Amino acid sequence: MTTVAESSKPVAEAGDDVLVRVEGESFATRVTRVIVPIAMLGLLITVWQVYVTVAEVPHYILPRPSAVYDALIKDWPILSRSLLVTLKTTFSALGIALVGGAALAILMAQSRWVELAIFPYAVILQVTPIVAIAPLIIIWTYPSTQTALLICAWIVAFFPILSNTTQGLKSVDHNLLNLFDLYDAGQWKTLIHLKIPSALPYFLAGLRIAGGLSLIAAVVAEFAAGSSGRSSGLAFRILESGFRMNTARLFAALMLLTLTGVLIYFATSLISYLLLRNWHESAVRREN
Repeated sequence: MTTVAESSKPVAEAGDDVLVRVEGESFATRVTRVIVPIAMLGLLITVWQVYVTVAEVPHYILPRPSAVYDALIKDWPILSRSLLVTLKTTFSALGIALVGGAALAILMAQSRWVELAIFPYAVILQVTPIVAIAPLIIIWTYPSTQTALLICAWIVAFFPILSNTTQGLKSVDHNLLNLFDLYDAGQWKTLIHLKIPSALPYFLAGLRIAGGLSLIAAVVAEFAAGSSGRSSGLAFRILESGFRMNTARLFAALMLLTLTGVLIYFATSLISYLLLRNWHESAVRREN
C-alpha cells in the first residue's frame, strides 16, 4: 500500500525542480540584462577605435577611446573638482525641488483656490526655456554665480515634482474617499493616511524625471553663466576643451556627465523600487 508520505514525495521533488528551474531562469534573465548592454558598449568602443585608426581621423576631430581614457586619468584632478561643483548644484536643486514641489502640491490638493492662484504660473515658468531666462537670473543674483546656477537647476527640476504629486493626490479612489468621509476622518487625516500614500508612486515618478533634469539644467546654467576658476563645473571644462581643441578631455568630461546621469537614474529607480516593492502593482513581482 502506498502511504501518504510516499505519494507526496514525488510531488515535492517535482515542485522543487520547477522552483529551481524558475529561479535559474530568473537569474539567467538578470545576468543577460547586464551582459548584453556591456557587450554592446564593448562593441561600440571597438568599432570606434578601429574606425579612428583605419580612417586616420585627426585627434582634434575624434580622439581614440584610449586617448579619452588617458585624458580622464591625466586630468582627473581638474575634472573631478569640476564634477563635484556640478553635483553640488544638481543635488541641491533637486533637494529644494523635492521639498518645495511636494509641499506646494499638498497645499494645492487641499485648497482649490491655492491651485488656481499658483499652478498656471508654475506652468509658465516650466515652459519658458531656461536658456532664455538664465542671463536674467545671473544679472539679478550677481555676483553670486552659484546662486544663479542653483535657481536655474531648481526651476527645471521643480515642475515634474509639483505636477506628478498633484496628479497623484487627485487620483485617489473616490470609494476610499467616501469611506474616510463616512468615518469622519477629517481633511488632514485623509491626507496623511490616504492621499499621500496613494500619491507616492506619482511622486517617485516625478523624482526619476527631476533627477535627470536637474543635472541637465545645472549644465545648461553653467554654459550660460560661463563661470571659470576653481568653482567652475564640467560645462566650463567642456567649453574650455573645445576652445583649446583638446577633444580628448572634452570627451572625458562628457563621459563623466553621462555616467552621472545614468547613476542618478538608477539611484532614483532603486529608491522607487524599495518604497513600492511590497504593495504597489508597478513594483510587485508576480509569477505570471
